[in-house]
Amino acid sequence: MRTILSLALVILAASAAGPAPAQQQPGAGAAGVTVTGPGQATAVATAKITASVEAVDTANRAVTLKGPRGNVVTLAVGPEVRNFDQIKAGDFVVVRYVEALSLELKKGGAGVRQRIESEDSARAQPGERPAAGAARQVKVIADVIAVSPKKQTVTLRGPKQTVELKVRDPKQLKLAKVGDQVEATYTEAIAISVEPAAKTAPAQK
Repeated sequence: MRTILSLALVILAASAAGPAPAQQQPGAGAAGVTVTGPGQATAVATAKITASVEAVDTANRAVTLKGPRGNVVTLAVGPEVRNFDQIKAGDFVVVRYVEALSLELKKGGAGVRQRIESEDSARAQPGERPAAGAARQVKVIADVIAVSPKKQTVTLRGPKQTVELKVRDPKQLKLAKVGDQVEATYTEAIAISVEPAAKTAPAQK
């Protein structure tokens, strides 16, 4: 996860603050959505960054990328990236990122405070175009130890720390009571792929 995330961050830095992307053009775009229900809330944010491959240094395993604002960066590509020899100038490196946080109120507080982390990753198979992906999930169960209608906050004590959570919806705030629990699940996933430039149709005579 760290190797893939580090590579993605460099690409993001080279592509930051770009306009919304056109198809198969260097670009940066982001979107977010929040869904709520009684005692539940989920927020999801997505981003897509596209950078063009300007040059490939096969001997030194390095690629030069250009972001949507013309920023250029040269990256050393480690052996963990398979099928490096398939990357060509004119290709596009596409970074897709998803981040999600869900909260669920557990009435009665019967569970045990805990924190569970899990990670997973994948790489392209030999012969495929270079690609890699990774995902991480953190699940925390915390006790509700204080509710403040005046401050619009709920104080949660987890297995490692205590936090004060702002709840702006008064209907949601009324549902929480001391002794309840909140289950929070944070997920992030990132994928990097090398994609060929879209073929243009021949001009009509």
